[in-house]
Amino acid sequence: MKIKFLPMLFIASSLFIGCKEEQKEPTEKTHEETAMTTEDDFEYVVDEFADLKLLRYQIPGWEDLSLEKQKLVYYLTQAGLAGRDIMWDQNYKHNLAIREALENVYKTYDGDKSSEDWKAFETYLKRVWFSNGIHHHYSMDKLKPEFSKTYFDSLLKETNTNLTGEAYEVIFNDEAMKKVNLNEEKGLIKGSAINFYGDNITAEEVDKFYANKKSPNPKKPLSFGLNSKLVKENGKLVEKVWKSGGMYGSAIDEIIKWLEKAKGVAENEKQGKALGLLIDYYKTGDLQTWDDYNVAWVEATEGDIDYINSFIEVYNDPKGYRGSYETIVQIKDFDMSKKMQVFEDNVQWFEDNSPILDEHKKDSVVGVTYKTVIVAGEAGDASPSTPIGVNLPNANWIREAHGSKSVSLGNLINAYSQAGGSEKLKEFAHDEEEIMLSEEYGETADKLHTALHEVVGHASGKINEGVGETKETLKNYASTMEEGRADLVGLYYLMDPKLEELGLTDDYKKLGKAAYNDYIRNGLVTQLVRIDLGNDIEEAHMRNRQWVSAWVYEKGKKDSIIVKEVNDGKTSYDIKDYEKLRELFGELLRETQRIKSEGDFEAAKNLVENYGVKVDQKMHKEILDRNEAFKSAPYSGFVNPVLVPETNDDGEITAIKVTQHKSFEEQMLMYSDKYHNLPLKN
Repeated sequence: MKIKFLPMLFIASSLFIGCKEEQKEPTEKTHEETAMTTEDDFEYVVDEFADLKLLRYQIPGWEDLSLEKQKLVYYLTQAGLAGRDIMWDQNYKHNLAIREALENVYKTYDGDKSSEDWKAFETYLKRVWFSNGIHHHYSMDKLKPEFSKTYFDSLLKETNTNLTGEAYEVIFNDEAMKKVNLNEEKGLIKGSAINFYGDNITAEEVDKFYANKKSPNPKKPLSFGLNSKLVKENGKLVEKVWKSGGMYGSAIDEIIKWLEKAKGVAENEKQGKALGLLIDYYKTGDLQTWDDYNVAWVEATEGDIDYINSFIEVYNDPKGYRGSYETIVQIKDFDMSKKMQVFEDNVQWFEDNSPILDEHKKDSVVGVTYKTVIVAGEAGDASPSTPIGVNLPNANWIREAHGSKSVSLGNLINAYSQAGGSEKLKEFAHDEEEIMLSEEYGETADKLHTALHEVVGHASGKINEGVGETKETLKNYASTMEEGRADLVGLYYLMDPKLEELGLTDDYKKLGKAAYNDYIRNGLVTQLVRIDLGNDIEEAHMRNRQWVSAWVYEKGKKDSIIVKEVNDGKTSYDIKDYEKLRELFGELLRETQRIKSEGDFEAAKNLVENYGVKVDQKMHKEILDRNEAFKSAPYSGFVNPVLVPETNDDGEITAIKVTQHKSFEEQMLMYSDKYHNLPLKN
């Protein structure tokens, strides 16, 4: 599981900043020559277009790593990039063909590049790059080009670019309008463009197919469907497994090549064992090997380097089975990890004192680790749009028996902060006290909420004996219910005196107030700038923030716990009683855990559909109108650093330098040239 965007302060301000940081004139050096600058003159902002902002991040402490550890990071980063085309193809079956055509036009067109049409084409291409395909990375809606079909035809002709058939038509027509559709009335699979299922497959057929699959050990259920595409052949459903020699085999072979190099410089035996099992999994596609790997990976806690690599999160599957390709390579931040050790040491206290029912509590929370890390590279579902907190593995039985790893991506959070501002906070907050609390305690509250969400939230609670995995019981509501449950754990404890006792804040009440203000403001107001007027909320994290906020608001209305106010045409929410709000968060957490523990699909559906999907259109228009005063983009992502090896006459690596791309375009064109490991059709 992962926090895809900063949950409170940064969503309210840093990701919604009101001015653009002034940039210096770019140098004429290539990306291999653009050396890392110092902290003081580092240029965080790369580009801004449409609703997107591109940032850079640094890798502090890189020079302190030994050459062997630098090699490990480099090999793992190359393994991640080797599979980036997989994510493009997963997102939509024609993405690779469309990308190749758009890039060829961009590289070879020598006509008028000052026209509005060309600028619109450039923006469309950059939006496609950012989203790893033709659908918006967050709203899931198909991106709409702001140039005409006639103009596009002229570009194709002038550059001798070939794009025909459905891949050409889909750019302008009304087909494949939603990457992931969660509205059952439109058909969960039929209404989704995601390339996880073949044509003419229904959600009911998927349910029946996997209902017939049985794990050798029912107490250790395999992650059926995680690494395959489900298609019909001769009228029968079959899985096209993503493995060496199977679907995506050419890219996976490249991943394996780099993972084998990484295994050769592993820091210790346990790390090497985990890498070996990951290689075996890619070679065989065997789901038992996947579980063996996850157990070994969780237990490999020593060493300074860690990674996430494979088909992991299932948010992009409307049925919750198939994992999107994702990689993050990370270096331990020793200072911050030591400060956050307190969560590992006290995780059982949080479980024991949770407001959930006793029968849903774990007797022993094992193997939980929490680290603040320095990201060295990302690919697939983690790039350019990145999580800022991750907790894995996702299998409940592994978490219960062996534990989990939680990380906070510290240098990315720092980059957000360096590029941020507070103008929107002042616009959408209810009063000066709310602004003051957020400015003084919001950043700390945000970091602690990330930690509580990932370490305590995802690790807490248990499923009742005999109840299946949440993807089977809660189905298309599983992801948003799990993210909301973890959010609620964090919210409940953010106003607990235990945090002050543990030395994590100097005033738990002010911390909690800042956290609650920011969460309610974002859940009911500011996150609405991310969707178009008239649309429902589709994305799992956005849904969970709204259903949590809307539920506590409704339940607390009669006691005026939260009051909705409209002054001078501006809507805001004023929390009148923070202690009672905390009780409501606890009540909702108890019910959410019950739903998960008992597999209560109807309760999950009612909670999400009644509180998390629909938007007050009058208020939505108001929020969008107010937001027009701020020209900054609502979404941010990252251009990755470049690790450049230096070799001797024998080809051995003698040093690895960290450099930066000059532009987003330079990065994406280099990636397509160097890591294009799949055919256009798979």
